[in-house]
Order: sequence, then C-alpha cells, then structure tokens
Amino acid sequence: MTAIRSKISGTGMYVPGRVVTNDELAQRMDTSDEWIRQRSGIAERRHVDGSETPVDLAEHASRRALEAADVGPDEIDAIVLATLSPQHEFPGTSFFLHHRLGVPEIPCFDLRAQCSGFLYSLAAADGFIRSGQMRRVLVVGCEVHSTGLEFTTRGRDTAVLFGDGAGAVVLEANDDPSDRAGLLALRMHAQGEHGKRLWLEAPGSSFYPSRITHEMLDAGLHFPRMEGRFVFKHAVTRMPEVLREALDAAGVKQDDVDHFLFHQANLRINEFVAHSLGIPPEKCPSNIERYGNCSAASIPMLLDEIVRAGRVERGQLLALTAFGSGFTWATAIVRW
Repeated sequence: MTAIRSKISGTGMYVPGRVVTNDELAQRMDTSDEWIRQRSGIAERRHVDGSETPVDLAEHASRRALEAADVGPDEIDAIVLATLSPQHEFPGTSFFLHHRLGVPEIPCFDLRAQCSGFLYSLAAADGFIRSGQMRRVLVVGCEVHSTGLEFTTRGRDTAVLFGDGAGAVVLEANDDPSDRAGLLALRMHAQGEHGKRLWLEAPGSSFYPSRITHEMLDAGLHFPRMEGRFVFKHAVTRMPEVLREALDAAGVKQDDVDHFLFHQANLRINEFVAHSLGIPPEKCPSNIERYGNCSAASIPMLLDEIVRAGRVERGQLLALTAFGSGFTWATAIVRW
C-alpha cells in the first residue's frame, strides 16, 4: 500500500490596494524612511482602507489558491486559518470565511501561533491528510494589523513593521508513487517563557472585573509591544536550528534546497540567518520591502509570488522557516 503524503496543489495571495510608504508614516511619528529601511528593510506596506476586513482578504487569497489547484470550494474537506488579528473575538475568522466560500458543513478552525501560524496550520492539515481523514484542506494565513497599531512615536517600533495581507494554499493527498511532490518534513517548537517579550496585553479575560479599562487604554496596553533586540537575538538562533533539524528529518542537504522562504518579519534577521548558514542571496526571495510583516500571511504570500513568477519548477525543494511571538519557530521542507 502506497503511503499517503500531502502536497501543495495551489497557492494564492491578496493585499489591500492602499500603499503606505515610510514617508507617510514619518508624518505621523518621529521616524524616517532611512531609519525604517536600515532597521527592517521595509519601504512600504499595505493597509486596509476601512471597507475591507480580514475575511475579505482571506476570501480573495483562498479563491485564487482554489483556482490554481483547479478545485471548487465544495471539494475541500476542512479550513485551517492562522491569524493573530481575528475578524472578531469569536467565532474565529475561519467561520466567516467558511460562509463566504459557500462550502458544505466541513470543519474549520483558527490557529494562533502568530508568525509561525501558517506552518503550524500546515502541520495540522498534513496530519489530517496523512491519517486518511481528509483529502484536501484549505490552509490560510490572514492578518489586518493596521487597525491595531499605535501610529505615534510611542508605538513606532511596531507600527512601522506590520502590514495587512492574506495568503493561502490548497494541501491535498498525494498517493501517486510517480509524483515526488509533497511535504517531506515539518518541525515546530515553542518557548512560552518569552511570551511577554512580544505581545498584546489587553483586552484579556485575565483582567477582573473588566477585560479592558480606560487606564489600560491610556497606557496603550491594547497595542503590541516588543523587546526588539531580544526577539532578534532569539530569531537568528532558533531559525537556523529548526531549519537544520527539518533538513535532517527530510533526509536532504542544505545545498539541495532551491528556495529558502524565511518569514518576512525583518530583512536584517533573514540576511543574518542566510549569511550564518552560507546561503546565497539569490536563493532567498523577499517581499518584505513591499508588504512589511504580515505575520501568519507572510510565508504563503511569498510562496504564491515566486510560484506565479515562474521561479519554482517541478521537483525543486523549498524550505519554509518562521519565527514569531510566543516564542514559536518552525520549518517545513516541501518538494514542489
């Protein structure tokens, strides 16, 4: 009996039309285009304009992925959606996407692993497929950061980094022994002790008797806060570790990989990681300069861009690596 493995059969992405440049942000806070570029590599990002919501972005990306896979919404068996910026507190954004796509009464759920969320979701979908429970799973990363950032000098360390966008893939069963495509290995880790190094404290059900107060709002606890140097130090350590681990698990060498897709959080992090591993720049595609950090959407957005640009050929190896709040980190090795 041929073992079932999962493969990516379609990709899609979507970003809002509104472009926000560094110069525009410099008019709202004490920063500059040069300051932002030097520290992050970001030149611009996309923000929703008030008429778009997370599910709008997710729907566009999902329909493009379904079209690329040549399957209809009624042919998928589940939806797994990664986000840290949900449409509402509950139910999850996946339920609103479920309704938009008009799918049958299939299961759906949101997964919260922040910037590693897409890879964690890919692992969940892969488990469903390998177990034989499902044949096709829609995996989505979707973020609308712009409505939850503090566009003042106090909040500039995070406000300049994040953008809005969505990316999606169709993961489906592959039991054809002549087809080498598939997810070869996926490794995930977390370190909860650093949860408060990059977090959004309020509102929260841990507060009593109210989840948020005027005092919390005045203190800016409803905006994300980050210990940038600490995050950088751990990212450039953990990403190479998990990449090597996943390569070993897949039984392939680093030199065999054709494209390294690093999470688009900070170009300086990715340059540091690539340099430390001896990976040539031409193997490390990037779009952070145009979109900023789109958290769970970053990797599927980048994947869709290079696929549609014709940069990925059949049989090539891809390594997808992320690091995010939690802390979380993961790598997936994919044969295209």
